[in-house]
Amino acid sequence: MENIADIIMPVSIGIIMFGIGLELKFKDFHRVFLQPKAVITGLMSQIFLLPALALGLVMFWPMDPVYKIGIMLLAACPGGTASNLVSKMLEGRVPLSVTLTAFNSFFILFTIPLIIELSYNLFGQEIQQIDLSFWETMREVLFSVVLPVLLGILIGGSLSDNQRSKIHKPLKYILPGVLLLAVITVLFLDKSNRNINYFEYTPLLIPLVIFNIVTIMAGFSISKTLELSHKSSFTIAIEMGLQNSVLALYIGDQLLENKDISLIAILYGSFSLITTFGLAYLLKFKFERQR
Repeated sequence: MENIADIIMPVSIGIIMFGIGLELKFKDFHRVFLQPKAVITGLMSQIFLLPALALGLVMFWPMDPVYKIGIMLLAACPGGTASNLVSKMLEGRVPLSVTLTAFNSFFILFTIPLIIELSYNLFGQEIQQIDLSFWETMREVLFSVVLPVLLGILIGGSLSDNQRSKIHKPLKYILPGVLLLAVITVLFLDKSNRNINYFEYTPLLIPLVIFNIVTIMAGFSISKTLELSHKSSFTIAIEMGLQNSVLALYIGDQLLENKDISLIAILYGSFSLITTFGLAYLLKFKFERQR
């Protein structure tokens, strides 16, 4: 029997991205590309700063080497649909968030194998080669992100302003509900996650919470330092804090075939959505009032 999470997750992602697209217009992406400073800042932060922060943490935090590899893998899997939705819920720069997700889906084809090999070498494990299929990854991005957003934009563009405003309110509740369903499915119904006693892994949760907070603050701080807009800054902060735990789980479980590595993704996914939303909410309103 096929794992139920393998069915629910892609369907949920497609629904969420379609819903996000309904409230976007093609012109919303013009500024992203005409003024690419925010995109470049976000990409460089996710590609280089995230693994550097993870490396700094695991080098000094006492834990088994295999868990250190798991955290490095997590840092190598930035972004995802959850970050797009959180940006929408907090009224951040959704086009920027979607653009970062799309670009990262291409870059990780090259960065994930490099970071994994580096991690295995650093922490004394037998080197494990992984192969991320270019065309398979691009196909998944196309069907789960690009096409649903495009379809949503096209359908939303055919609606009047009054009709668009009417769908805005229910979408505020429907899309988070879909994401919550997907997260619950992965955490409690996925075959890889059953029978996990989260209290048993409290010593691992502590560095993961620290990693989540540090990455969010780092993304926000570097964006502010580079004088990006407030919206861009907390959008990039969200992108830094919400890693693609589902991808990290897949790589750890299916490609590396190591339950301890995939455990890191499971633990991080169990809380990072809540903590990232909460901290990004504080960053948005605290600094917004100070401007």
